[in-house]
Amino acid sequence: MHAPIRKILGAFTVGTFLLTSTVALADPPEHAPAHGWRKKNDPRYVGYTGGGWERDYGVVEGSCNRKEIGTVLGAVVGGAVGSQVGSGDGRVVATVIGAVLGAAVGRSIGRDLDEEDRACVGHALELGKQGQPVRWVNETSNVTYLLTPQPPSKKDAKNCRHFSIKTSGGGRSQTSNGYACRDGNGVWKMH
Repeated sequence: MHAPIRKILGAFTVGTFLLTSTVALADPPEHAPAHGWRKKNDPRYVGYTGGGWERDYGVVEGSCNRKEIGTVLGAVVGGAVGSQVGSGDGRVVATVIGAVLGAAVGRSIGRDLDEEDRACVGHALELGKQGQPVRWVNETSNVTYLLTPQPPSKKDAKNCRHFSIKTSGGGRSQTSNGYACRDGNGVWKMH
């Protein structure tokens, strides 16, 4: 009678050990990063200026997804997103304005900048890592952009960034340097 109880207790002990060790092995060790934690618990991307952004449009990995940005900008124009492009807690996409941007990338290429290109520049300035290029292609103008954010700075208490931008298209390539500061509404303005 004692032998069957010992077998049952032994099987129960082994089963409990296996179940608890499986759970323990599934958890990351204390020193390891919690992969996927940010996606589940903190879905915002913190920008250079400290603002939270709902999406990065690939900028963090070094590219800018113009199609996704175009969809968002279309919704903004249509009124679905309202004034959330660059301000408030529900920011959708950073933008850049200023005629100087066209001059910074060259007159012939600069005139081909559309709203998606401007949004890629703004989001790259906001979320791009210092020295890490962000690339995108405007399929309409057949121009490739490679923007590299440089060290941060301040001007008149505004957050600013220097950047270099390489443009290639129509058999020509040009590299220029620019400087932009972010205003209180989340819009990067060229200087």
